Amino acid sequence: MSILPIIMVLFMAGALVVVIIGVVAMAANGKINKKHSNKLMRLRILLQAIAIFFFVIIVWVSRN
Repeated sequence: MSILPIIMVLFMAGALVVVIIGVVAMAANGKINKKHSNKLMRLRILLQAIAIFFFVIIVWVSRN
């Protein structure tokens, strides 16, 4: 088994964890949400972009 799918799943799981942290912080309406909501959104987007990058590489490698 290739390492690429495992890496992709790890980044997807990381994005999910960041989303859950953001939702919990927003629901709590505390200082965490006001201080870190923008950073959490940027981190989520970065993790999703990396996961998509690995997905594209997996598809490209499987076709060649």
